[in-house]
Amino acid sequence: MRCTLDDVKRIPIFSKVRDKDLAEILSCFILESYTRKKEIFTEGDAPDWFYIVMSGKVKVTKISSEGREIIMEVISPCDFFGGFAVLKGFPFPANAVAMEDSEILKLSRKALLKIIDRFPSVMYLITSSLGERTRGMHETLKNIALERVDSRIAALLVKLADKSSDRVDPGENVIDMRITKQDVAEMVGTTVETAIRVMSRFRKSGLIADKNGRLAIKDMKALKELI
Repeated sequence: MRCTLDDVKRIPIFSKVRDKDLAEILSCFILESYTRKKEIFTEGDAPDWFYIVMSGKVKVTKISSEGREIIMEVISPCDFFGGFAVLKGFPFPANAVAMEDSEILKLSRKALLKIIDRFPSVMYLITSSLGERTRGMHETLKNIALERVDSRIAALLVKLADKSSDRVDPGENVIDMRITKQDVAEMVGTTVETAIRVMSRFRKSGLIADKNGRLAIKDMKALKELI
């Protein structure tokens, strides 16, 4: 599928490119659909494509030495992934899997390099985002290594709420994705049983609640105090 000009205008890294110029490079983009749990790329694959989530959610994962999957990052709509490997030309260092039915915009490495050569603002915005993400992944790994599980889960929920949430009622943040106990365990590097135990304790304490199939944070201040 081909994308539209309106699709590309939604993407922050192209925000400084004029509509006229975006229209000229529109043919470079390919829109593909991925069903839930569909693999987009695996660790070691060649960096042939640069990916942008248009709808749905994508998880970027690594496999630990014990064979356990750890979610390094969750990519929300209009965010890109796979950028560092594509820019540097080395194999993807992680796996990417659709967490839910998703539409992904693809741009070939060759096309991306031409675009960033023509529009330096795109390169600047990509590298700025990569810098922030590198810090975020460093924090994730540090938390997994050093922090208690309840602190790690509290930090995860706060991060997801900051990145993707709807404020439906005053003082309540509803995380705008379906997140399973398995997802929580993989994101903080623990077992599903432990994640269930901690989340249950958070619910009983009134920190979180279930709302229409989503997770609602009821007491953000208390969650932050656990970090």
